[in-house]
Amino acid sequence: MSEMFCFQCEQTANGTGCKYAGVCGKSAATSNAQDELTCALIALANAANKAGRSKKTDSLIVDGLFMTVTNVNFDTTRINQFKDEAIAEKNRLAEEIPVPAAKSLFDGDKDIVSLRSTLLFGMRGMAAYAHHAGVLGLFDDEVNAWFYKGLPALLTEHSVDEWLSLLMEFGQVNLKCMALLDKANTGTYGTPEPTKVTCNIEKGPFIVVSGHDLHDLYEILEQTKDKGVNIYTHGEMLPAHAYPELKKFPHLKGNFGTAWQNQQKEFDNIPAPILFTTNCLMPPKRSYADRVFTTSVVGYPGIAHVKVDSNGKKDFTDIINKALELGGYAEDRHMSGINGGDTLTTGFGRGAVLSAADKIIEAVKTGALRHIFLVGGCDGARPGRNYYTEFVKQTPKDTAVLTLACGKFRFNDLDLGEIGGLPRVMDMGQCNDAYSAIEVAVALAKAFDCGVNDLPLTLVLSWYEQKAVCILLTLLSLGIKNIYLGPTLPAFISDNVLNLLIEKFSIKPISTPEADLKAILG
Repeated sequence: MSEMFCFQCEQTANGTGCKYAGVCGKSAATSNAQDELTCALIALANAANKAGRSKKTDSLIVDGLFMTVTNVNFDTTRINQFKDEAIAEKNRLAEEIPVPAAKSLFDGDKDIVSLRSTLLFGMRGMAAYAHHAGVLGLFDDEVNAWFYKGLPALLTEHSVDEWLSLLMEFGQVNLKCMALLDKANTGTYGTPEPTKVTCNIEKGPFIVVSGHDLHDLYEILEQTKDKGVNIYTHGEMLPAHAYPELKKFPHLKGNFGTAWQNQQKEFDNIPAPILFTTNCLMPPKRSYADRVFTTSVVGYPGIAHVKVDSNGKKDFTDIINKALELGGYAEDRHMSGINGGDTLTTGFGRGAVLSAADKIIEAVKTGALRHIFLVGGCDGARPGRNYYTEFVKQTPKDTAVLTLACGKFRFNDLDLGEIGGLPRVMDMGQCNDAYSAIEVAVALAKAFDCGVNDLPLTLVLSWYEQKAVCILLTLLSLGIKNIYLGPTLPAFISDNVLNLLIEKFSIKPISTPEADLKAILG
């Protein structure tokens, strides 16, 4: 049996690392191919530093790193083809530069491996954001250039202080990348508006669109106009309903299901096709594998893949025909979130929240709003994530909860009432929208003439994959302290590195909702 080593996600086997197959479903061959691709990208960065980078090298590095994020690509053949393309470009630029051995990524002193892995996984997350912005035509030269610094740094000797400095520098660059993506999304589709979204499904043909890529959703909405096919979002695509240029399509009907880790149950025998535009793909069950489609860097062996043509367009005809063939449900179907609610509200990005800043500031000053919690991040299957549901349920009525990313599906169908005319639970969007939360915190700190750490604001985060890593590094680079992190701490963080983060940033592992709320509120 071939072996692998992967500890980049939260659900890793035994909390230490997957050795024979990924808990995510990837094979040892796929995992090893992803490590080899990473090393090919390191060599390509070195070659480009010597001979000059280009749009092609930028694209190979960004898409190649994104392809190695958890639950993105399970297709070993495609990963190897991409690796070969990266090596060919490396050879064209500087043939003499070697491709490092894959084992070098995770060999050596465990604290150095920990720091190296943290930087690698952070760059994988930033690559995802850079990819999304690039699809919409926006690029940042400083962001792209940093990959050519960060990748070679992985296999260069550094002191612990130098590693920490690199991680903080990366966090600042990732902030620019998140700002770039925010500009790309809002500039293309408008500023998100608070919007109610149904969980119910109308009878007739429909398509479910999962992932994060708003451009793919827009294209499929355009191509299904007047076709009698409704469109439903899934998982992290839920916030798309809040964008004016997307919500104007009357056949964008609602949201199907809950968070990504429930898809094998929720998609069982679904009478409709599903398009996966980015990560969050799980190995499809037989009952619906024939109706799953992937696109972009996503892939799974034997699953239909929608490609981009020479003009940069995607043809979704096969998905549309599959929807018409399957026919959808014969009658309207009532569905709900985890807690039984059938309506979700999204669209509380920084535009919506800051437009109500005067109300929020006044409520804080008068004591009507005692505390704000940001409870957000990735969801996952590991036991213990119900902590976030219970935490939100137990927050006092004079507190508000901002949320983002798919972790919100643990509680976003709860009706916890209002405070100051705003719902107590406000969905700020995808994990991609963490920039909105940062901007809100900075704006409130400015209004109160204090630092972010002095605000009545606490971050309670759940992590799963590599985009959570890059967001956390950005928050730490901004000096934000006392972040509660769970449900388990990253396996790639060694004890010494954890102690360093606790000492410098007061990172706090979650305990129980009751104990943590008491510690926060006193």
